[in-house]
Amino acid sequence: MAHEFFSDDWIAAVEAMRDDAPDPHDSVKDVVINLVVTDTPFGERQAHLAAGRLEQGLADAAPTTMTMPYDAARLLFIDQDQQAVTQAFMTGRIKVTGDMMVLMKLQSAPPPTAEQTAFQERIKSLTA
Repeated sequence: MAHEFFSDDWIAAVEAMRDDAPDPHDSVKDVVINLVVTDTPFGERQAHLAAGRLEQGLADAAPTTMTMPYDAARLLFIDQDQQAVTQAFMTGRIKVTGDMMVLMKLQSAPPPTAEQTAFQERIKSLTA
């Protein structure tokens, strides 16, 4: 069953898959980034990425925070449209505060494994 991106039901469905998530590449296992997603149909959403996994709420230890509108978050996390994400960043729709080197670390990670790609497809399939 598909759920609207970042809805409570979508978050619960993603969390239910947590045990099936493949391990991230060693180069990003220690990466923690806070996410603030604005303009969602559900109000502002706060989450963080820790070792490649999405968690609810902000992490105290995150050196970097990305703030973006709902549509840009979808482009980044579901559609994975790097060109559109870059354009959103360059035009100020995605704002980054804190340590930019953390984002550079993510960008320099190796391409996803087949297992990681398959898991991302599972997330995409449950997203309306």
